[in-house]
Amino acid sequence: MRFSPSAAPRALDPRVVLASILGFWIFYFGIVSLRAYVLDLPMPGELLVRRLVVSGFGITITILLWRIIKLFDSGPLGTRVAAAAITAIPCAISIAAINYYFFNVYDAASLLDENMAKDPIALQFFKQVAELSISRYFFLIAWSSFYLALTYANDVRESERRASEFARAAQQAELRALRYQVNPHFLFNTLNSLSSLVITGRTAAAEEMIMNLSTFFRSSLSGDPTSDVPLEDEIALQRLYLDIEAVRFPKRLKVAIDLPDALKSWPVPGLILQPLVENAIKHGVARTTGEVMVHIQARPERDRLVIVVENDGCANATPDENGESIGLANVESRLAARFGDDAGMKIERPNVGRFRVTLTLPRITHDR
Repeated sequence: MRFSPSAAPRALDPRVVLASILGFWIFYFGIVSLRAYVLDLPMPGELLVRRLVVSGFGITITILLWRIIKLFDSGPLGTRVAAAAITAIPCAISIAAINYYFFNVYDAASLLDENMAKDPIALQFFKQVAELSISRYFFLIAWSSFYLALTYANDVRESERRASEFARAAQQAELRALRYQVNPHFLFNTLNSLSSLVITGRTAAAEEMIMNLSTFFRSSLSGDPTSDVPLEDEIALQRLYLDIEAVRFPKRLKVAIDLPDALKSWPVPGLILQPLVENAIKHGVARTTGEVMVHIQARPERDRLVIVVENDGCANATPDENGESIGLANVESRLAARFGDDAGMKIERPNVGRFRVTLTLPRITHDR
């Protein structure tokens, strides 16, 4: 995963806003129409048409209200509330005026209330618009509150998303740091071995080690440090590493690898085994004069992969008092950063002179 943080939070989907506006006005139209039906008002068909027209204008004005208060979406909550409260005033008056026109001016003779008709036109306009403005203002404030709630929920989701992105980036950075920790450590040990070969005049062995070392680093550094590789490729790298060490310990190092065909394609973190194999060489082969068997075994266990790296020759040489070398601690940290509690590492000494490390890995999926 390449982390690229968003330049700005994602805005609320306009389709959600438009759906909320349409939903509010459909609800308004339904309630007012039900009221007219219950009160058995005259000219129900004509009233229905005019109500539809007024609702259409109301939707348009509410969209205008949204476009204005949307300008304050990035501001503090108090500013956004104030913008909605102030902007809703002229919008409510506009809707009230349109309502007054269609129900009191446009062909209104048969629709006017008798007492209202006796009032002067100016007073009629003022009284009707003032009353309607108040009700429409609360209607628009209700929608504005709903819109602010939607934007707040969207902001929370965006904050969670960005926090997740940064946490993922931190995890990837940790994995890269731990992965790159392996190569310098291995290089240091190998160069020491190469120096010993040169000093003792074993030039052919030194040349072979240099070629193997070049191949090893070309293979191990060609990919992304956080990428996964098939278990077959990971073990092939370990074979190459063991070939490098075999030049140094031609008579003492023996290798056995047990990799079932069914597990060859199982993805594992790249170079996850190298510190374990290196540890077996350092604390087993390098510290004894007899033959040492390094055994790498893979086996399935339910829906998990179990990899065992075991060696003998440790009767008088253990990693340290706690059973953990730098390499083992590195592997444990990588597993924790990559899988959390889904993976495990177990260190054992099954009998005197033997040392075993067992890795239990879940099947890697694309969301990891």
